[in-house]
Amino acid sequence: MTIRSEPPSDNTPGEGLAAVRVGAGIFISRLFGFIRDRVFAHYFGTSDFADAWRAGLRMPNVVQNLLGEGTLSASLIPIYAGLLEKGKEEDAGRFAGAALGILTAVAGGLALLGVVLAPILVAIFFPRWDPEKQALTTTLVRILFPMTGLLVLSAWALGILNSHRQFFVAYLAPVFWNLGMIVAMLGGALYFGLPAQSRGLLLALGWGALLGGVLQFAWQLPFVLRHRKGFRISLGHGVNGVRDAIANFGPVVAARGVVNFSAWVDLVLAGLLTSGAVSVMGFAQTLYVLPISLFGMSIAASELPELSRMRGEAERVVADRVARSLRRVLYFLIPSTLAYLALGDVIVAALYETGEFGAVETLVTWGVLAAYAIGLPASASSRVLSSAFYALRDTRTPARIAYLRVATAILVGVTLMVPADEFGFGALRLGAAGLALGASAGAWLEYVLLRRALGKMIGTHGPGSHTVVRVSLAAALATMVAVGLQSILPNAHPIVVALETVLPFGVIFLSVTALLGVGTQWRLLAET
Repeated sequence: MTIRSEPPSDNTPGEGLAAVRVGAGIFISRLFGFIRDRVFAHYFGTSDFADAWRAGLRMPNVVQNLLGEGTLSASLIPIYAGLLEKGKEEDAGRFAGAALGILTAVAGGLALLGVVLAPILVAIFFPRWDPEKQALTTTLVRILFPMTGLLVLSAWALGILNSHRQFFVAYLAPVFWNLGMIVAMLGGALYFGLPAQSRGLLLALGWGALLGGVLQFAWQLPFVLRHRKGFRISLGHGVNGVRDAIANFGPVVAARGVVNFSAWVDLVLAGLLTSGAVSVMGFAQTLYVLPISLFGMSIAASELPELSRMRGEAERVVADRVARSLRRVLYFLIPSTLAYLALGDVIVAALYETGEFGAVETLVTWGVLAAYAIGLPASASSRVLSSAFYALRDTRTPARIAYLRVATAILVGVTLMVPADEFGFGALRLGAAGLALGASAGAWLEYVLLRRALGKMIGTHGPGSHTVVRVSLAAALATMVAVGLQSILPNAHPIVVALETVLPFGVIFLSVTALLGVGTQWRLLAET
């Protein structure tokens, strides 16, 4: 091992710049995602059409979840980046080609199987839905299974580009997927006329999503081909690194499989609740995932290649880097949690309240979002911790812990969803909030167990109570001011209300953390 005399400071330029590039790409793609969801909410609200879309999109997601970004990052990047670090570019190119060949075969086979089994899957998952709703969902599933196969290939491209530190290009790619759906809905609405809510418009959305998957992969391909030295598509026979990748791949796929199983269970359970529960849960999850993607995933994704290169260094060096990453995550996730809990209605209304999505839908979505928000800091921090395990070539520990997380989420969710469904507003109920609380309980258990297991490998690596307390105080003060403004300001358009409350929240938080001396995380991520 090479031991450095001093750990690097929190202001290592490369760390902040990489995270900024990832975050910028994710932010732009998520912005288009919100535009897509706002158009969707306008046309479909929380109707049966909306339920069918959320179900049709989630069911094929098994392919993407099993073989997509998280799995490939854990199994591909450490080996590919390691080969590059050793100057073995030819071997790296052959390894990338073998990975693409294997993924194409596996993802294509699973997508074809999903198309064939779609009617059976829908009947099993949603037995209480009427035949017309089941038939529509089946058609959507058959369109969207091939789309998820394309998104797996896009995840392969992302892994290659991340290893070459081309973060922005990789994470900007989903913009094209979202554009495909936005254009399909707007064009379909013009074609089918009003009322826009129709089977034809929903199917147009499905075909738009498939075309968007093609565009997303096509955007990345020219950038990947710049690194084609030694690149040949194969099935991996005798290619250096493939056996190690498959060995790492198994436990990660198993972990993703159990997480995917949990998502499917949540979908089935939501389908047993009052009509609209599936779509409400989808709207809430979009907001829940945003800060995890922007800050948890951006930092974890940028750190994985660097931690992989540091694998042979002293445990203290790795621990210091993990600690800095956790501090940066919590700097953003703590205020995000309080904002969703206290101002979730304002945020939901500003983003979605239009057309078929009204005040009742806003309140119920806020309730589900608040339940998810409780687990936000843990869920985002776990991304960083898992990246540390993957960089250290330990994929089995996160997998074992994922099983416990999923079991806890399902147990707590099933226990709480029926009592929660007794409450609600109008015809919409809060049963999905019970499932969200289960997800939060599982997220915190995963975080605690990952921290404990990683501590045994590299020693103390936590964010430090000093940072957590100060960030929490600043976020609490910002929340109190924003809630106070919401209570005294006159009624206005939801977007205006959001500007009057959420913007002051952000300004106060940034100002107070700067005064308390913990604003360095923001400055680091803002470095260019």
